[in-house]
Amino acid sequence: MFKYLIEGGHPLRGSLRASGNKNAALPCLAATLLTSEPVTLRNLPEIEDVQVMIEILRQLGTRVEKIGDHAWRLQSGDPAPCAVPAELARQVRASILLAGPLLARCGRVSLPPPGGDVIGRRRLDTHFLALKELGARVEIDGLISLQANKLVGADLFLDEASVTATENAIMAAVLAEGNTVIQNAASEPHVQDLCAMLNAMGARIEGSGSNILTIRGVEGLAGADFTISTDFMEVGSLIGLAAVTGSALEIRDAAPRFLRMTRIAFGRLGIHWETEGETIRVPAGQDLKVVPDLGGSIPKIDDAPWPGFPPDLISIALVIATQVEGTVLIYEKMFESRMFFVDKLIGMGARIILCDPHRAVVSGRCRLKGAELVSPDVRAGMAMVLAALCAEGLSTINNVYQVERGYENLAARLQSLGAHIQRVPE
Repeated sequence: MFKYLIEGGHPLRGSLRASGNKNAALPCLAATLLTSEPVTLRNLPEIEDVQVMIEILRQLGTRVEKIGDHAWRLQSGDPAPCAVPAELARQVRASILLAGPLLARCGRVSLPPPGGDVIGRRRLDTHFLALKELGARVEIDGLISLQANKLVGADLFLDEASVTATENAIMAAVLAEGNTVIQNAASEPHVQDLCAMLNAMGARIEGSGSNILTIRGVEGLAGADFTISTDFMEVGSLIGLAAVTGSALEIRDAAPRFLRMTRIAFGRLGIHWETEGETIRVPAGQDLKVVPDLGGSIPKIDDAPWPGFPPDLISIALVIATQVEGTVLIYEKMFESRMFFVDKLIGMGARIILCDPHRAVVSGRCRLKGAELVSPDVRAGMAMVLAALCAEGLSTINNVYQVERGYENLAARLQSLGAHIQRVPE
């Protein structure tokens, strides 16, 4: 286990290339099980969650080869085994994404409940309701067991626009007999990546990017060479980092097309940036002030399914708000434990009223002081890094395994910008 030692109060400067999207990499890795032909994935982020997922695939019989920087070739064999290794599955929530492709490929799958961030209840019902509609039988007795003699296309209406449930339903439906329509589907960029990859493998998916997907089942899929898109969550985090430290930062391969709602939400905190092609430049020394709603009302930043403001950036917005002059309401609707790191920010000197598990009123601008911190999840951990880098004095962040599950080589990349951060054993 490692920790970060961070001395705050130092402006940063420089340029970084954005990493590949973790939330696209994981379902695309799972989708390699749908074919016995080799699949090449490029721009895979070198993070803990990806490494765990690759190891799960290896233990399922997939031949795995690293062929270059951030590039892997995977070939699942025929047929793929169907029992997911429990110890690894509990390390990453994305292990649930193996249900759809293994069910489609083998007709059965057994896996333990998935692990991942502790940010509140994350129901799995939508996954299994969708798979049942496609013909699966589901039993839960410690392990989750699914069987299907044959998957048959169906008209699905998801009871929530769950990203991973949508992805599981897509992966099961591409090899199902007949046509499937998925209504109330999630449409995030990572779902779009999965659809694009599967279509490159020979699937017939229409409606990607919308909330209604039409999938025409095919008998088999081929291999493909696919490049994962940019991690817009990382880009949003880096924009926030530049803002709270008063730094000039250039982010290359930033995919600004994914940041339109982030620009609106961050704009309410006075943050602006320039775009040139795929590059974003955040200017130094921005005068951060809350922009009130019409009539002078206190504005809010709230999350929503795509194309709304991403829930994974709520923690980042919360820390930014502590460094902005004025008052803003941060409203997280989806996970009841996402804000449970707020007490640590208050201990650093932030003026925050935690109204309930979902709402916090932040009054800035606050002078934060260094503190001893523990990262509870990926995004809160990154938010703590932002807080530490703009605070006075030394901060220690323990359990950085949680941060590094989602941010590639973070300490070294921040050091390249001039951050005073060290990664040392706990």
